[in-house]
Amino acid sequence: MLESRRIYLPPLSLVGPDSLKELVEELKGLPYKKALLVTDKALNELGMAKTIADMIVEAGLEYVIYDNVQPNPTTENVHTGLKKLQDEQCDVIISLGGGSPQDAAKAIGILATNGGNIADYEGVHISKLPSTPIVAINTTAGTASEVTINYVITDEKRNVKMVMVDKNCLVSIAVNDPKLMIGMPKSLTAATGLDALTHAIEAYITVGAFHWSDDLALYAIKLVSQSLVKAVENGQDLEARSKMAWAQFIAGQSFSNAGLGFVHSMAHQLGGQYDIPHGVANAVLLPHVMRYNAKVCAAKLKNVAEAMGVDVTGMTNEQGAEAAIDAITKMAERVNIPSGIGALGAKEEDIELMAENALKDICAPGNPREVTFEDAVELFKVAM
Repeated sequence: MLESRRIYLPPLSLVGPDSLKELVEELKGLPYKKALLVTDKALNELGMAKTIADMIVEAGLEYVIYDNVQPNPTTENVHTGLKKLQDEQCDVIISLGGGSPQDAAKAIGILATNGGNIADYEGVHISKLPSTPIVAINTTAGTASEVTINYVITDEKRNVKMVMVDKNCLVSIAVNDPKLMIGMPKSLTAATGLDALTHAIEAYITVGAFHWSDDLALYAIKLVSQSLVKAVENGQDLEARSKMAWAQFIAGQSFSNAGLGFVHSMAHQLGGQYDIPHGVANAVLLPHVMRYNAKVCAAKLKNVAEAMGVDVTGMTNEQGAEAAIDAITKMAERVNIPSGIGALGAKEEDIELMAENALKDICAPGNPREVTFEDAVELFKVAM
C-alpha cells in the first residue's frame, strides 16, 4: 500500500447496455470536424459501421470509413490507414471492433502526430506526442485494447508481432456496450472471453502486480467464470454479455497497469508466424504456462481457483494451483477451444525460432518464473 504507482486509464469510459447511445452527446461537445472510422470489412458488411456512421453524422461530424484492417493488423494496414486519415484531413479517429481495429487505430493515431514508421515505436513509451484523439467502440469482450496503453502490430516481413506499450496511445473515450456483442459467433465469444481470462490471470501473477491490479484481476476472473459459458451457449443472454463486457474492461485496466507474462509472449509468436487469432492462441497456451509458473506462484493460483468458483478449503497451495489449471482446462473444453497449438497449424520445425523470439517479447520479463530458451522450447512442445 505504500508504494507509488502510475495508473493509466481513459478519461471517459461508457460501459453497459445502451451506453453507446450516450456517445452522440459526448461527440457534440467535442471540437472535431471529420472522423476516420477504422473498422474491418465484416463489421462494415454487417451494417454496424453504418450505424456508427449515422451517429457521427447526428453529432455534426463528417466521416470516411477505413475498413481494411486484418484480424492481426499489419504495418501495411496501419500506413494505408494513416494515408487515408491525412488525405481526408480527419482530426479524430473512431475505432469500431475488437482488438484488431482498436490496435490499428492506435497505431494510426501515433503515426499521425509523431511521424515515421510504425516499427519505430516497438517498445515502451517511445513516442513523444499524444495520439490523434481516438473514440474506441468495442464489439468483443476480450482484448480490452480500448482501455489499455498497449497495441500490437504484425511486421509481415519478419512474421513478428511488435508490441507497443505507450501512454500516448490511450483513447479519449472508450465504449463497451454489450448489446453490440449480442451477435458474436460462439467461436469468437469463446476465444475473446478466454483472452480476457488470460489477461486477468497473467496480470494477477505478473511481477508487476500490486494491490489495485490484484483486486481488479480477481474480480474479472470471477465474472468470466460466471458468464463466459453462458454467453457462448446463448449469445442473446444480455446479463452474461454484460458481465463479460465488464470482465474484459476490468481485466484490461489490471494488465495495462501491472503487465502480462509468457502466455502472451508465446501467443504473439503464433500470431506473427501463422496469423492465428490472438484470443485462441492465449486460450490454448494458458493452462500449459500456468503449470510451469505454479512452482513459484502456487498461492496466487490457489486464489485464482477460488475466484473461478472452486472450493479450495483444505487444499495446499500446490493443490489449489492444480485446481486452477484444471478449472481453466475444463472451461476451455466447454467452449470448444482446441487443446493444442498443433491443431491451430503450429509446426515443430518453427519452435526454436518462436522460442527465441518469445524470450525477446516485451511481456516475457513480467512472467513470475524466469524462462530460459530450453524452457521456452519445452513449453511450445508441451503445448503442441
